[in-house]
Amino acid sequence: MSTPPNYLPYPNIYPCMEPAEDEKRNIPVGLTSVSDIDVRALSEIYDEKDVYLSIYLPTYSREEDSLNESYLLSRSRAISKAVKGDIADSFLETYEMIREYTAHASIRGERGRIIFASAPLGFLHIYRVGAEPERKMVLDTSPFLLPLARMRDDYEDYAILLMDSQQAKLFVVESRVMTVQGTDSIDLMNKHKKGGMSQMRFNRLRRGAIQSFVSDLVEDLEELRELSELRGIVVAGPGEAKKQLLEVLPPNISEMVIGVEDVSMDASEGQLLAMGERVTREDELKVEKDCVEELRCNIMKGLPSAYGARDVKRALNEARVNVLLLLDKASIPGWICERCQNIHEREAPPETCPHCGGPTSKVDVVEELYELAQRTGAEVEFIEESDFLSSLGGIGAILRY
Repeated sequence: MSTPPNYLPYPNIYPCMEPAEDEKRNIPVGLTSVSDIDVRALSEIYDEKDVYLSIYLPTYSREEDSLNESYLLSRSRAISKAVKGDIADSFLETYEMIREYTAHASIRGERGRIIFASAPLGFLHIYRVGAEPERKMVLDTSPFLLPLARMRDDYEDYAILLMDSQQAKLFVVESRVMTVQGTDSIDLMNKHKKGGMSQMRFNRLRRGAIQSFVSDLVEDLEELRELSELRGIVVAGPGEAKKQLLEVLPPNISEMVIGVEDVSMDASEGQLLAMGERVTREDELKVEKDCVEELRCNIMKGLPSAYGARDVKRALNEARVNVLLLLDKASIPGWICERCQNIHEREAPPETCPHCGGPTSKVDVVEELYELAQRTGAEVEFIEESDFLSSLGGIGAILRY
């Protein structure tokens, strides 16, 4: 059989995968950080038929509950009209299975709910998150992950170390939910005997106590298991103690400091969150700018790079992509063969794949590339705004080789 003229022979290295039995149900009782959702495992699950229902709902107010109900009713009717036969039966069975979970009252700190489900496969994952998703309801051959990917990019976890020369508090912010990880302090006034001491001796004790205190903070940071999984650390507080800490931080922790801020030790949780979001936002924009500039230089100098859906798809299939750059909010219509995973952008799907004869379906090419990046271990950066990346069709890749 001759190769169709527009076909690029991508190998089918990822055959349809059904989740393992012990991975089919995941219904946590409390909040889940969006960064803790195993996107890679979800990206490896798909079928030749549209059997996976994905739902994203904001849940931070009673008004949202009413809007969610109306939205789900409208979307379920639209999907029911668009599907036929066993797919229609599968959708109705799945929708009935998840309806009770869409109506559950929100818990403390919850601002959104994400549901992935397939009744025929006994698959049900429900996540209550502290982030606010845009409403979505999608029936597809796999869990629809692009909204979750963008949420993970917007709500990366980070730490705030609030300190002065006598006390410190370490907070971890997960999906805009702040928790205290630990506190430490020194009591200089109780470190001398009754009757007082000279000012000079007190100053010596004070310097020694502060040095010991800072050393203890470094040890605490080194022992924090979650540190390597965080975006970074914001060091905040009044005075010069922050500078003393930065001077003695080991390189592996020092490189994680993304901002140093002067704030009061009495700053409220809301003030600390606002500060943290501003600092992490500034850091994210810098990372985005650096990635786009590296891609531009690589293309200009003939270094390993790719752009456009087909070339990037080829590089992803060959596991050569180091960083996949996607223009935020970009959406590229196209189709995919659910059997051999051949992707074509900006074309209507044929009834069957011209290469293997498998079933085809309309897709957002950006979603498919993101899922493939997850399967192959590539890092993904969503770029908020870039004329250069836009000129490349909104898709680029920095390659390993």
